[in-house]
Amino acid sequence: MMTRMSWAVVGSAAAGVATLALAGASLSAQQQDFSQVQIKATKIAPSFYTLDGQGGTIGALVGPDGVFLVDSQFAPLTDKIVAAVKQISDRPIKFLVNTHVHGDHTGGNENLGKMGVIIMARPELRARLVKPNPAANGTPAPSAPAPALPTITYTTPIMVHMDGEDIRLIPIPAAHTDGDTLVFFPGQDVLMMGDYFRTLGYPNIDRANGGSLKGMIDGLQAAIDLAKPTTKVVPGHGAMTDRAGLVSHREMIIAIRDKVAPLVAQGKTLEEVVASKPTAAFDAKVPMPGATGDRFIGQLYAELKK
Repeated sequence: MMTRMSWAVVGSAAAGVATLALAGASLSAQQQDFSQVQIKATKIAPSFYTLDGQGGTIGALVGPDGVFLVDSQFAPLTDKIVAAVKQISDRPIKFLVNTHVHGDHTGGNENLGKMGVIIMARPELRARLVKPNPAANGTPAPSAPAPALPTITYTTPIMVHMDGEDIRLIPIPAAHTDGDTLVFFPGQDVLMMGDYFRTLGYPNIDRANGGSLKGMIDGLQAAIDLAKPTTKVVPGHGAMTDRAGLVSHREMIIAIRDKVAPLVAQGKTLEEVVASKPTAAFDAKVPMPGATGDRFIGQLYAELKK
């Protein structure tokens, strides 16, 4: 059941192929040079913009009540993000929702939290910010500071009424991670997917952070069920698409799964499964696949070996 919430009131084995943990993303941010990154705002609906810089795509609903952001990219980019928001709205940023825990989507939380922005997310995401996975070498990762932590969490869908929009925050259990949220702006006809859907490279099941194959397939179906043919579907990474793009992506995952599953059942090793090239039918269609195909095969292998 949808809970209503007013903005005014709220004021090389499996682990090797799993995607980077929060600690790894934080380390990556420390090593990158963000000085040349520019934030590009693109209007995709009457009151909705995407902001692209480095990291996951940000969504921004603008209106008289203030600005509602989806994700925050990396901490060093916050000033540029805030400056870009000021170019599209003269109202303050009021709310931020995190679609999942990775640092290219939550890295700016602390800065925005210190500005008084109310942060919302799944409790699983908050728990992983408090206690991140250790680094690849086993070194414990520090807890996120208090201003970076969501102050509102939800385990069932909630609705935020703001700027004439009924923003729906929909938990997606164990898809890309165990703390994913699908964000739907029905009045703008926009879906913000986070990283459980991407149009750049192959899918990424972050098993180290609680992701799962079943959750990803089910989560994509949930988005398909919400979308209309005209809906603008914004992935965590890559170009915007539509409902048909969601359908094709889900069908691709199932097709590759169905190639990997019998090989796993036959006792094939991961190396043998990769060598069989189960993604071959899609390699020319997936933008910038790089090594993501082998990574995805490894994730499928680990899921199907369970």
